[in-house]
Amino acid sequence: MAAMTPEEAQNYIQRWKLVREIEAAELRRTPIETKLRQLAALMASHSLFGPEPDRERQIAEVRDRWARLRQVLGG
Repeated sequence: MAAMTPEEAQNYIQRWKLVREIEAAELRRTPIETKLRQLAALMASHSLFGPEPDRERQIAEVRDRWARLRQVLGG
C-alpha cells in the first residue's frame, strides 16, 4: 500500500465527511413509518441469531467498567 501525502489524506477525510453529511440528510428525510418498519424488522430478526455464550460475562464486564468510571469520577 502506497503512502498518502498530507493533501491526499485531507481529501480522503473531506470525502468521508461529505458522505456522512449526505447520509445524515437522507436519514432526516426518511419518514418515521419507514424507520419504525426498519426497527421492527431488526427486532424480529433477533431469532435468526443464536444465543451468545459469553453474554453474561460481557454484561458483567460492562457493569464493572461503569462502576470503575463512577468511582474515578466521584459519582
